[in-house]
Amino acid sequence: MTQHIIIDKIKVPFVNGQTIMQAANAANIYIPHLCHNPKLEPRSSCKICTIKLNNRYVSACDTPAVSKGVIENNTEELINNRLRLLQMLFVEGNHICPACERSGSCQLQAIAYYYKMLAPQFTHFYPKNKVDASHPDFIIDFNRCILCGLCVRASIKLDQKHVFALSGRGQNMQLIVNSKSGKLSDSDFSKDDQAAKICPVGAILPKHKGYEVPVGQRIYDQKLIDIVGDDQ
Repeated sequence: MTQHIIIDKIKVPFVNGQTIMQAANAANIYIPHLCHNPKLEPRSSCKICTIKLNNRYVSACDTPAVSKGVIENNTEELINNRLRLLQMLFVEGNHICPACERSGSCQLQAIAYYYKMLAPQFTHFYPKNKVDASHPDFIIDFNRCILCGLCVRASIKLDQKHVFALSGRGQNMQLIVNSKSGKLSDSDFSKDDQAAKICPVGAILPKHKGYEVPVGQRIYDQKLIDIVGDDQ
């Protein structure tokens, strides 16, 4: 017998074992998220996908769908909460969209535009994190890392490596490279790694090329993220 959940008054079928996010994606219902990727186990770290299930806050990416569960996804309260999270992410790092190579193909930027966010509302931290340009093919700008953990999980599960890790807790958490020197060039990172392609922002970028697709013609320049998706 087919089971259903209700998302914003829409009946959505699901099968046992599916999360709310998986059921929503299968039904072409967009629940905003940054740390989720269908190839990886969910970790619920960004909290952008927070919804209400039977009037309780849960993360859509790692919460199992339950029969007749009533879900709120697009209420004014949830939208405002997501906007605050996005605004904090923008001021915690140096996200200078007009000058960034990922502009128009950045998921963080795309979700901000989806919610009509045009400028941060909090005081900017202007962090001074390092840039690692030691690798011949890739550069890491730690100022743009949002600590989603996607590169960490992709390196372990998809590449069968352990190139990246998250170190510390709270405000002291940071992305690190698992090499003796801490440099990307001294790790077994490769330009063909899935971890090289999975970053949702402009923190991990290829060298020797840029702006091959002009700004204005990129994926999220053309359509909002809820239409084209964010797992390209």
